[in-house]
Formats: sequence, structure tokens, C-alpha cells
Amino acid sequence: MEAQAGALRSPEKADFGWRPILQAGLIGFGVTVYLCITGIVGTFAERPIIADVVSLGLTSLLLAYVAAGYLGARAAGVPGGMRIAAGALSGLMAGLGPAALVLLRQVVDYRGFAIQASPALFDLLTFGLGVAGVWIMPTAALLIGAATAAAGAARPAIRRLVIWTFGSLVVLGLFSPLIRVPLLNSPVPSLGSTLFAIQGLTIVGALVTVLIAVGGEEFVRWLAPRQRIAALPARRRQALTGPALVAGLLVVAWLPFGFTSFFAQVVALVAIYILMGFGLNITLGLAGLLDLGFVAFFAVGAYTVGLLTSTGEYGIAHWSFWAAVPVAIVMAMIFAFIFGLPILGIRGDYLAIATLGFGEIVRILANSTLLLPWLGGPQGVLDINKPIPVGPTDPLAGPNQIYYIALVCAAIVAFVSLRLRDSRLGRAWVAIREDEDVAEALGVNLVQTKLLAYMLGAAFAGLGGAVFAALIGSVFASSMQLYVSINVAALIIVGGMGGVPGPIVGAIFLIGLPELFREFAAYRYLFYGISLIAMMLYRPEGLVPSRIARRELHVEPKAPTDGAAVAAGETTAA
Repeated sequence: MEAQAGALRSPEKADFGWRPILQAGLIGFGVTVYLCITGIVGTFAERPIIADVVSLGLTSLLLAYVAAGYLGARAAGVPGGMRIAAGALSGLMAGLGPAALVLLRQVVDYRGFAIQASPALFDLLTFGLGVAGVWIMPTAALLIGAATAAAGAARPAIRRLVIWTFGSLVVLGLFSPLIRVPLLNSPVPSLGSTLFAIQGLTIVGALVTVLIAVGGEEFVRWLAPRQRIAALPARRRQALTGPALVAGLLVVAWLPFGFTSFFAQVVALVAIYILMGFGLNITLGLAGLLDLGFVAFFAVGAYTVGLLTSTGEYGIAHWSFWAAVPVAIVMAMIFAFIFGLPILGIRGDYLAIATLGFGEIVRILANSTLLLPWLGGPQGVLDINKPIPVGPTDPLAGPNQIYYIALVCAAIVAFVSLRLRDSRLGRAWVAIREDEDVAEALGVNLVQTKLLAYMLGAAFAGLGGAVFAALIGSVFASSMQLYVSINVAALIIVGGMGGVPGPIVGAIFLIGLPELFREFAAYRYLFYGISLIAMMLYRPEGLVPSRIARRELHVEPKAPTDGAAVAAGETTAA
């Protein structure tokens, strides 16, 4: 009878246990303690989301509570009726992390091994109440964990609404300085001061954001650009393409004047990395050649423009920027030819090590006393003129002109990359990437085709270095570090290798966003690592992958043949 009762028991109740819930809570406990003692909460507390109410530091703890509540509610074997309680328990355990730090501080001095555990941090965790406020974080975590579990059990429309509202508050709070400045310069400047503080949203701005998010979520879904545009007739779609393109170009042209010059400099830097991303996308994404010394060609382009245009001590020709750029591109291609010819017969990791050595050789030589009379050594090449000589009050002064030049160069390189990818040469690169032996058997000249990929990638990197020299106005060997090559490789991995949108999206996420949050530069590589691990786990093909990469990494399992099914049935029966 007991066996029959066990067989009749529901699988949910039979498998239920507290262990997964406690594991989720312990993970949340560890994450919150880590956020506190490494200084993330304290440092991010300086950037408000809602002025004088919620900071980015508290938001990081809130997200940890949300994650703990979600994992607890979705743990294996938790019945539907107990998910809210499970989420609340996991959230409570996560909230005990900051509370434990506050209580243990009475008997342990953390500053000896965790310098970020300052009195300001503990005031933040207790809202200035000291030990008397130790209950606030666990209580808030319990409520947030329960709310997360309830939202997970709610209808999809409600979940979308919650995510949309929370995301709108965080994004507008973080980017409030960028939005506030153009509003203050608009015909209605009071709108900027009412909705946005100097840092973060005002309380009025937060309420307006919530109302717009609640009312606008359905409107945004109704727009559904892909579905609505796809439903239009082909002639109507073509008629809308021209006006949409013109409107987009007008917005792009207006951005440097609506925002600060720092924004123009950030966009120009992103465009420079897009240029290098397209170059490495040919070398690595299409031809499969892992180049860890890509910064060498960037350095060649920058130093060539610097030497040819500088009016300082090391200037040799005093050319204009426009005359020096073609020479920089050709010089980068020549260096790629000289170095690539002897090593492109190497495959795999050996090629990566060889290119890494080449990049380090170029950096060390540029910084050495051997080439000091020509390259300036650590002093660098100074006094590089801007491409368009204008006065300091001209609209094109400063980084604004580099903004337009970099974007035009990125558009041209994107067009060239698209044509190369779909060409016969592009298909030969893909064949080499997939299998060199098969490609050679089909008549592809390996050395010649690899060398073309290497030289074209170097040309794009040289162009990026030329624009970089004009943006900074000087060239130093210290700017040609290994991390530049790593950044370029990371952005095409995150954006998606082999396609044209990949380098653009990757540069925006990995170069643009960190530049806008320079006050958190100490945690830049931490977030790099987290984002790369998350990408490899949940979206290994990249944010905007090419069709080939999407097919390769998402192969549907084949249905078993009749023979395999019969064999499996015979085995089971046996």
C-alpha cells in the first residue's frame, strides 16, 4: 500500500526539498557580501538613480535579491503554491549578507583585509541608523524575493511591465546627465531641471517615468517595427526607407551639438574601435586567423599620420591629415605583408602566439631609445594638427570634426566589409576558416588568400590608428598596449563574428558604455569578464550573429532513424 501511495504522489511533491532553495539563498548571500567588501556598493553609491533616494550601489544589492528570489522560486521540485515562500526565503538569506557584515563589524576590523569596508559603507547598509538599522536589508530582501517570485508566477504581460518599468528607471537614471544637457538647451529648459537632477532622476522624473512605462509598454509593443514593416507592401517599404535614412542622418549630425563635447569624443572612440573591429572581423571572423598583435597595425597607422602631420620636433613632412591617411593605410598593409608572409603557414594557437609577439615587438621598439630620434620614445609624437583647421569657437572645433570623420570612415568600411563578405574572396576565407585542407584541395591558394585577409584587416586597423592620432593630437607608445588587441577581439566576440552589425554592437557595449562610466573604471575588467562568461553560456554566437554562426551553434537534434528507434526499443525491453 505504501508503494502504491508513493506511486500516486505527484512528482512535484515527491521531488520537493529545501536544498535547492537554500543553495540559491547561499549564492545570494555570497554575492551580496562580495559586492560590499570589494567596494562595488560603496563606489556605485556615488551615482544616483533617483536623486537622494536610490543609488546604483543599492540597485546592485536589489538585483542580487531579485536573482536570489528568482533562483529560489524556480528551484527544481518547488511546487507552484510554495514558490512565493521559497523566493522570500532565498531573498532573506541574501539580505542576511549585508546584515552579517554590519554585526560582525562590532568584533572584527575588516579594514585590515578589505579596505573598501569603510564606515560610509555600513552607514549606507543601515541607512545611517547603525546597528539599530541592521533589520532593514533582510526585510527588504525578503519582500523583494517574494515579489520576484510573485512576478514570475504572474501573466507574461505583467512580467514585461515590471521589467520595462525597472529598466526605464535604471537607464534614464544612469544617463540623466546626457539627457539633461540637451533639454536645458531646448526651448523648454524647465523640463530638464524638473525631470532630471545633475545626477539621476528627480522624484517627479521617476514618477513620470513609471507612468510613461506603464502606459507606453503596450504602445511600444504595438509599434513592433519588424512585424509592422514586414506586413507592408514592398513598394511602400522602399518608399519609407529614404525618409527614415534621412531622418537618422539628421539626428546623427545634430548629436554633437545637442550633447557635450565629451559625448562626441566617446562616439569617435567607438567609431575607431568599429574600424578595427571590422578589420579583425575579416582576419578572425571570416578567415579564422587569431591575431593577438592587431594593435601593431593600429600603431603603424597612428605613428605614420603623427610623423607626417606633426608640427612638433618629430614632424618630417607637415602634410595635411587627408594626404597622410592613404600613406598610413599603405604602410599598415606593407607591415602586414612583411610579417604575414613568413608566419601565415602556422595554424591555431601557434599563430596567435606569433602575432602576439609581433605586437609586443612594435610597442617595445616604439618606446625604446633605439628609435628615439625618429619616434620620440616615451615622449611620443606631439602637436598633430586636426584634419580641419578651425578656430576654438567654431562648431567643428575639438572632437566634433573627428566625430563626423570617424563615422564616415566607419560607414565606408562597413560597406566594404559587406561587399567582401559576399564576394568570391569572402567565401574563400570562410572555406579556409572551416577546413584549410579541404579549401586547398578545392583550389584555394592558402598563403595568398590568408595574406589578403591579413593585409585588409591591417588596412582597417591603420585607418583606425590614423583617426585616433587626429582625435588625441599626439601618439604615445603607452597607448599601444596588448589590451587594445584584447578589446577588439572581445567586441567582435560579444557583437558576433562574421557579420557586419557585430563589430558595431560590440563596440557600443564594450567601449562606449565603459567610457560613459569612467568613474567605475576600476571595475571595468570585472564587468568584461562577467559579460564574456554570460555570453559564452547564454549567447555563444554573439548579440547580432551572422546567419552562418547562428546555424552552426544552434543545430536542431536530428530525429532517430527507424533502425535506431528499433535498437533503442530492443535495449529497453531487454
